[in-house]
Formats: sequence, structure tokens, C-alpha cells
Amino acid sequence: MILNCIPVSVGASPTRLLSDKRTTLSQVRQIHAYFIKTKLITHALSVAKLVNVLSQSSVPYDAISVFVHALSGFHGIRGVEFFVPPTLKACGKSCAFEEGKQIMGFILKTHLWNDPFVTNSLVRMCLELGMVELARSVFDKMPTRDLISWNSLLSGYLKAGQIDMAREVFERMPQRDLVSCNTMIDGYGKHGFCELAEEVFMDMGVRDVVTWTSMISAFVLNHQPKKGLCLFREMLSLGVRPDAPAVVSVLSAIADLGFVEEGKWIHDYIVCNKMLHSYSFIGSALINMYAKCGQIENAYDVFRSICHRRNVGDWNSMISGLALHGLAREAIELFQEMEREKLKPDDITFLGLLNACNHGGLKDEGQLYFETMQMKYKIVPKIQHYGCIVDLLGRSGCLEQALEVIHDMPFEPDVLIWKAILSASMKHNDVVLGHTAALRAIELAPQDSSCYVLLSNIFAKMGRWNEVNEVRLMMRKRGVRKIPGCSSILVDGKVHQFLVGKALNEGYNQSVLLKLEEVVYKLKSEGYEPDLDEVFLDIEECEKESQLILHSEKLALAFALSSVPEGVPIHIVKNLRICCDCHTFMQLVSKIYKRQIIVRDQNRFHHFSKGSCSCRNYW
Repeated sequence: MILNCIPVSVGASPTRLLSDKRTTLSQVRQIHAYFIKTKLITHALSVAKLVNVLSQSSVPYDAISVFVHALSGFHGIRGVEFFVPPTLKACGKSCAFEEGKQIMGFILKTHLWNDPFVTNSLVRMCLELGMVELARSVFDKMPTRDLISWNSLLSGYLKAGQIDMAREVFERMPQRDLVSCNTMIDGYGKHGFCELAEEVFMDMGVRDVVTWTSMISAFVLNHQPKKGLCLFREMLSLGVRPDAPAVVSVLSAIADLGFVEEGKWIHDYIVCNKMLHSYSFIGSALINMYAKCGQIENAYDVFRSICHRRNVGDWNSMISGLALHGLAREAIELFQEMEREKLKPDDITFLGLLNACNHGGLKDEGQLYFETMQMKYKIVPKIQHYGCIVDLLGRSGCLEQALEVIHDMPFEPDVLIWKAILSASMKHNDVVLGHTAALRAIELAPQDSSCYVLLSNIFAKMGRWNEVNEVRLMMRKRGVRKIPGCSSILVDGKVHQFLVGKALNEGYNQSVLLKLEEVVYKLKSEGYEPDLDEVFLDIEECEKESQLILHSEKLALAFALSSVPEGVPIHIVKNLRICCDCHTFMQLVSKIYKRQIIVRDQNRFHHFSKGSCSCRNYW
């Protein structure tokens, strides 16, 4: 018993124990009992430590109970200012609004209202409880405001998504420090205002590692991975040592770009600086990066080197990576190994597993694991899990069953679920259901061009050109523009991009087109026939073939055949789903030219080798 170690006459020993991070909650409660027994409950500094420890524990409400008990034993209120701030923190963490309001009334009636440490804590409590207007009211009436007061309000507005109010506070601040600017960069980045975050970053005369990390993260979150990677390199060149969040952000940027050479360099940096085993989440980020860059073997090697840590996040990253590559059976085997190791899966585990079944066409297994997560592991499915099941059933042709899942789920279907039904309708030629799903999707996401394009394609597939024109007219009226197909390839450290019909670097256009012409001729001599059903335009057959041949991934492949040495895999990243004709084209090139081709499209990876694809023509 810990009480046996505490001298009865001296309060220093239990106070020291409260400062020890190894002290358990059970021991803290024993110390509380000891304080009551020895009258230390009326000793302000001792109570303050006890309240502070409890406010940071798994039961923060206990801190409020201690506060009430201690206050009732005080003859005056001298020393109360030491334990009011941690009690306010406990109110915020416990969502104890009524108790917080009573403490606020107590503060307003006493000298505590003139103590900035107390009033700053009061502002933070209001913000923690989501009472932003009340926090502003307290802030405006505070007798004394310091930099902490301003930063607290700034952070609260950003957390609540009130960007305009945060900007007003930021511009009114009598002085700013690194915390102010870093908070603003982080807030702008998380809410999609990357340009404003960059303005704050560029205006800063002094930056710390948090500044750089926040800006890199802002670029990555706002789909500007190239800028994030460049800023990381600049950070290193200036001698700023990146922290773990910066490394995770740059790994995410590389994963988005899909080019593994940069990722291998970062991996070396992590190993040299002994970061892999110091921060558990870096391992998960490395697995994710390698998987998204097409290097599933490297991802697996990293996983096996760290899986002994029994971190569920590592297993989740590996299962999701296998799913991305269509390795459904391998994902299931890894999940079964996870169960044998007595590791408890979470909702992310099952999301990866359901995605694996979806990409692998394993309908029965997907339904089984959807049931297992609920019945065996008592995990309540989120809308993403329902989305996977709807997509799985739709792809398999079970459209009525997919609609039953939508009808029975406890959520309103989101745009992704209706797009899954729309895609399935396109695949299985159900115009009526496709039209209904498209209208629902467009209602939820009126600026998402893919909803209109899929609906237009369904009509085009059925030869209903008047309806096609109506959809396109709707897009023009609403200012919605179709996202052009774009494919990228990294050669000699430089990214080369191709749009439909052209290279973004005009200097390559002629040579690429000539190479493509040569490849098409060779493939046709081996039996290739362009799939003209993939051209959803009301034009002549010869024009359809010209349109089809100039798809961006074919241009990227033609460039790669001239630029990537034989024996080296060709990696292509496509921003949209690869079409059936391009898929067949890649298979034939892999066979005739004896090349390994890896394509990452919008949804998954395709590994082409010897005339076949890892997806087994199911995608």
C-alpha cells in the first residue's frame, strides 16, 4: 500500500508522488484519502497538485469533486487561485457546463477575476465546452489580457471553424509570438485556406520546427504535395531538424505523388536519425507511403520489422496497403494472423478489410466481415463501412441488395454511396437506377463533375444523345467543369505529366506521339482492337479511335518505353479510373514489350506483367 510510504507529519512525500508520472489512478485516490485524513485537503498547493493530476486523468470529473470538497474546508479563499485553473480544465474535459458556470460565478464575485491565470483558464474552459460566444464575452470583459488570452481565443475560433473571427483576432493582436502565427498557419491549413497560411508563413521573421511542420501539413492537406516536399527539403537545407509530425506529413506528400524514389530517401533519413522505433506512427506512415507508391513488398518489409510492437495502426496500414493492390486474400490472412496474436482490431482495420474484399470481388467474405465486426467485436459500422458494402454488392451486380443496405442503414446516404450505385448502374446498364443515383449525388455535391460525367456516360452507352446533351448543358449552366485525365511518370528525378492528347511539356509531344503510333501499330498486328464503346461521344468511328488512342496513360506509357531502361518497372500515376481499353492496352504492352507496368489510378493499383493484370480484370 502506498499509504504506508507516506510520512504522517509531512505533506511533501505524497505531493512528490503526485508529480511522478508513474503514479497510478488508484494511488492518486489513496493520496486524496490521505489528504482528507491529515487535513492536507486545506493546503492550497497540495490540493492544486491533486486537482491538476485528476484533471489530466481518465476521470477528470473527480477533480471537480475534490475542488468542491476542498473549498468547503477553507475558512477564507486565500490560495484558491492555485487550484481553480485545473478545475476549470477538468470542467472542459468532462463537458461539465453547469459546474463550470457555477465556478465562473464564484470567480466573478472574488478577487480571482483580476488574476489573468484564472481568467485565461476560464476562457479556455468556455472554448473547450464549445461556448465560443461566452468565451468572447469573458475575453472582452477581462480586466487584464495578455498574449496567452489572445492566443487562447484565436485557437478557439480556429477549432470552431470560425475563420473570419480568428482572422479578426489575429489582426487585432497588440503583439504576436510564434504560437500565434503557428496556430494561424495550422488553422488556415486545416480549413482549406492554404494561400492565407502561406502568407502568414512568409511574413514570419523567426520560425521554429512547428512553423515548418504546420506549413508542410497545410500543403499536404490541401492537395499540394509537391510544395510540401519542396518545403521539407528547404527546411533541411536551413539546418532545421524536422520533428516526427513533419516526417509523417512529408511521407503523406510522397504517397500522394506516388514516386517512391523520394520516399526511399526519407526512409534513409528516418533510419539514420533513429526515428522509426521512437515514434510508433512513423512506421505506419512508412508502410502507407510504400504501399501508395506501388512498392507493396517494401511496405511488407517495414511492417515485419516493426509488427512485434503490437501497434494496431501498423497492422491497419498493411491491410489497407494490400487492399489497395487488390491482394484481398493476403489482407484476410494478415487479419487472421492479427486475431491469432490477440490484437484487437478497430473500425479502421475492418474498413481496410472491407476495401480488400471490394477490390478483390469477394462478396461473401465482405459480408461475413461486415457481420463479424458488429457481432464478434461490437464495433458500430460508420458510413464508410456501409459505403464499402454498397460498392461491393453493386460491383457484383446485386443492386437490389445494395439498395436494401442503404434503406436499412442508420445514416442518410452520402455522395460516395450514391456514386457507388451510379458506377454499378453504369457497369450493369441500369439507366433508371443510374439516373436516380446521379440526381441524389448531384443534389449532395453539385460541383462534383464525376456525378454528371457518369450520368452522361450511362446515357451515351445507351445511345441516348439528347439526354447526354441535357447533362452537359446542366454542367455549363452550373459552371461545373470535367476534370481532365492526367497521368504522371517520374524519370531521372523529374516528373513528366500528360493530359489527353498532349504532354504538358510541349517539347515531348512529337516524339511521344511517334512512339505511340509505333506501339499501336505493333499491338494491332498482334490482334489489338480499340474498344470504341469506351468513347462516350456522338462522333464517327475513326474519330472515336483517335480519341481513345490519345488517353493520358497511353501517352505516359509511350514516353516511358523510350525513357525507362529495360528491366526497370514503369510506374504511372493516373488521376482518374483507368478505362477498359487502356487496361487492355497495358496488358498487351506488358506481354509484347516484356515490361512490368504499374499503374496507380484513382482507386487502386494495377500490376501488369506478361499480358495479365493483378486485378484479374475486376476493378
